[in-house]
Amino acid sequence: MARLHEYQGKAILKTAGLAVPDGRVASTASEARAAAEALGCPVIMKVQAWVTGRKDKGGVVLAKSPDEAAGHAERLLNMRFGNFPVTEVLVEQVIDIAHELFVSLTIDDAAQAPLLLLDTHGGTGIEDRAATVARIPINPTTGVNTDDIRNALVSSPLDSSLHDKITRAIETIINLAKSCEARSFEVNPLVVTTAGDVLAADCRITIDDYAVFRHPELGIEIARELDHPATALERVAYDVEQNDHRGTFYFAQLPTDGAENTKGVIGFHGAGGGGSMMSMDAVTNEGFTLANFCDTSGNPSAAKVYRAARIILSQPGLVGYFGSGSGVASQEQFHSAYGLAKAFLELNITIPVVVRLGGNSEDRACDILHDACENLPAIVEGFRKDDTPAACAQRFAELVAASQKQVGDAFVHERIIPGFVNSASAYSFPITGGTVWIDHTNCEAATTQTVITNSSNLLKADSNNRPVLAVAEEDVAGADSELIACEIECHRAGAPVIFIDLEIPGLDEALATKETLTAAS
Repeated sequence: MARLHEYQGKAILKTAGLAVPDGRVASTASEARAAAEALGCPVIMKVQAWVTGRKDKGGVVLAKSPDEAAGHAERLLNMRFGNFPVTEVLVEQVIDIAHELFVSLTIDDAAQAPLLLLDTHGGTGIEDRAATVARIPINPTTGVNTDDIRNALVSSPLDSSLHDKITRAIETIINLAKSCEARSFEVNPLVVTTAGDVLAADCRITIDDYAVFRHPELGIEIARELDHPATALERVAYDVEQNDHRGTFYFAQLPTDGAENTKGVIGFHGAGGGGSMMSMDAVTNEGFTLANFCDTSGNPSAAKVYRAARIILSQPGLVGYFGSGSGVASQEQFHSAYGLAKAFLELNITIPVVVRLGGNSEDRACDILHDACENLPAIVEGFRKDDTPAACAQRFAELVAASQKQVGDAFVHERIIPGFVNSASAYSFPITGGTVWIDHTNCEAATTQTVITNSSNLLKADSNNRPVLAVAEEDVAGADSELIACEIECHRAGAPVIFIDLEIPGLDEALATKETLTAAS
């Protein structure tokens, strides 16, 4: 589920007519000082992180002066929750709170309807007060019965003259949750000030992923269930998924705290959600820390698997690459094998690889992977569905232990591009998301025949017996996977004269600016 930061949620509440404390977002110490000066001290400062219990973790502090606000910001902006850095701090005016309430909208899966959770004593520790929380059903069509809210307020120490004002505030929250299609919408606390005003002092909103496209006004960057703001690599991966709907590609980076006490950080590549989870357990049981979760399933294209592998290998500090899915997938495994082989060859991979390619055409897939990668610096091994995830993980652990890499050594993500790419003598044509290059200088008769045989009838011999397009450029534009297969098969045949240069928008920029998630704390 896509999440919003506290300050984003408060902006939405304010637009809907519910008051919130005046505040500013700061990403530097100087911005925090300026915010404190503008708001007037004292101010409350809160890290913007998708976690609960920020105060207990030192992420909520009081600043009595602008200089103190700047000093706190220096510390807060160096905090990490899991492996994810704090990049923003909310600086807010201090309000005089007379009473706090807990208000939360969620979905009751059993009733298949929204549910209002209301406690007349909000703030921290709400998890320990479950027995005092009123559960008020909400009709998806007609909304909440306001008498139910008023009845819940009767037991509070609040003056009855405030009940209508609080009820209207809660109705605003409910209506807003419905309008933005929130899966959950929590205001904790909803406060009553000493002056009798009702304000939302904190806010946590989760939006249904499938509803995000209908709400551009929310500014949600990635419609994914993440527990942290999107990293540079997650943004790159999301764009890949949005631009290629052949199969699915889900990628999320994981916290790697304590990795120095394990056998190292590894890239993980699954195929099928349930099988991927089982395989993650198998490899973590062998003592490894996962840099990421990844799932390419639903019969993904070779191009999509290639891009997924490139993104996974962009993470720093990897000591190995482990792939395993359900083992009974109906998708053709050779597509994945072609995509993986291309990524490993381009990067001249130097860390051990174990991939369980269980499913349709698994024998062919394993042969492709082994043959294409046999001369790489690292050992690359493919396994079938009868090889259990646990057995594959054990073999992976053996290969990592036997490799020359030490825990913490980084795999360097540098592509090897053939010399004929961009040369005047090379033949080239565009495809969707890239360019195909053919080395005409080294295309003898036998080589040309190899290329044509493996081209899925997309290429033919010209008058000089060199491979050229056999179809119009518009007809080959979407044939990236077929051409990747041609590239890998030519490589297997000892005729590496064709290269598919595929774009991954944003990846080079992420690597150059070092915005990728640090894999070891």
